[in-house]
Amino acid sequence: GRWVYWWDGHERAWLAMPSGGGDPVNLTAAIPYRVDDEEHDHPMLPSSYGSAGWTAGDRSFLVYDRYDVWATDPRRPAEPRNVTEGVGREEELRFRYVRLDPDEEGIGRDEPIILSAFDRGTKASGFYRDRATGTDRPQRLVMQDAHFGLPDKAEDADVVLLTRESFREFPDLWVTDLSFGDMRKLSDANPQMSEYRWGTADLVHWRSTDGRPLDGMLFKPDGFDPAQRYPMMVYFYETMSDWLHRYSSPGPGGSSVSVSFYVSRGYVVFVPDVHYRIGYPGESALDCVVPGVLHVVAQGYVDPERIGVQGHSWGGYQIAYMVTQTDLFAAAEAGAPVSNMTSAYGGVRWQSGMSRMFQYERSQSRIGGSLWEARPQYIENSPVFWADKIDTPVLMLHNDEDGAVPWYQGIEFFVALRRLSKPVWMLNYNGEAHGLRKYQNRKDWAVRMQQFFDHYLQDAPPPVWLAEGVPAVEKGRTLGLDLLEERPDSAGAR
Repeated sequence: GRWVYWWDGHERAWLAMPSGGGDPVNLTAAIPYRVDDEEHDHPMLPSSYGSAGWTAGDRSFLVYDRYDVWATDPRRPAEPRNVTEGVGREEELRFRYVRLDPDEEGIGRDEPIILSAFDRGTKASGFYRDRATGTDRPQRLVMQDAHFGLPDKAEDADVVLLTRESFREFPDLWVTDLSFGDMRKLSDANPQMSEYRWGTADLVHWRSTDGRPLDGMLFKPDGFDPAQRYPMMVYFYETMSDWLHRYSSPGPGGSSVSVSFYVSRGYVVFVPDVHYRIGYPGESALDCVVPGVLHVVAQGYVDPERIGVQGHSWGGYQIAYMVTQTDLFAAAEAGAPVSNMTSAYGGVRWQSGMSRMFQYERSQSRIGGSLWEARPQYIENSPVFWADKIDTPVLMLHNDEDGAVPWYQGIEFFVALRRLSKPVWMLNYNGEAHGLRKYQNRKDWAVRMQQFFDHYLQDAPPPVWLAEGVPAVEKGRTLGLDLLEERPDSAGAR
């Protein structure tokens, strides 16, 4: 190519220079909107929204802002063109170029191009037709309350293959032409799901404690009756609401709850988005999740005494922090949590061998400084220092070969809660990593987590392992999965 191009986080801009040498050109300075992530909330340089690449002959470089596609010419960088005519920002649609020919050397300027479209307001998705010249408004082809996979085009015909899915629709294969007008289903890969109760997925809105508008997903069981009061499971990580129309497999996962499984069993499941303030990750989660839960409870169909919360890794940390601050939850599972940022800061990510310091100073843990620069924040955001405030029963999963979060973090939290005589259980699957890999262990974990939440949220009798424990010498031989009222020697006990 004629140009070398790159993203400059310091400039928050795309730059290019002639491949033969010369001065860099800022390709995006004249674009009137940000091309770096407007929702960036990490203590590091922001990423871009990405690019589509060069048009044929390297005449223009196509870049994205939050919504639209822009064409910028390195020879005339002061004259960028909005390829999508501002329709994206106007209608809150995120347009992105779809590369139908993997061997193309450049995007045709005068040829029709296909754009994927995602509605940030409704989470619908679909496809539009446009031209890279930016002389016409993009033409809508299809938009549905579903998620479409990227299409694959036949080499010598205007035929494309793609997937379509929703919470209750398996991602089967569909075939259509480039008009996307007549879509025909090719596969039926999961017919057995028709034999099971499923549910519905809705988008909900509320505001955080500091007034920021937030989205979340709310899943309700089939046969939902708003006059009843349901137990509710809360699961979160960071921002997940864009996945509203993704299919949820009911199989046992390596760490987290299966949404479709819990909904099928009569739970309402709430998945709130979280946005963060640097230096206050735990408080940020609290300020987003708790108002969201209270908003759902205010609708009248959730029993406020039967709310559970579950998360793993970063989600597990946030839950461990939250239960030190609120008694809203009747039960909590905090998987692989960082419980003490002051000790985790000096640890190692065993899988990669990297120091963990970067994670707090510049990455996901979002403290934004070293232990000595931000000592109060490290302590304030560490659940172990506030463990005496916890009244919520806590279940933990943390395995001894976790390569991401050292499992001594789970041990610190478990031992602290035991010392304080708090209700806590910790499961370690020997030889397992950050998430469970062996199917038998994933299944065992799914059963135990179900028993834990069923006991606290649905008044189910406790299993032996929960009520009495299993001696270490019996590990692997005595599972303790029997419910107490079902044991032959427990007749009349409960």
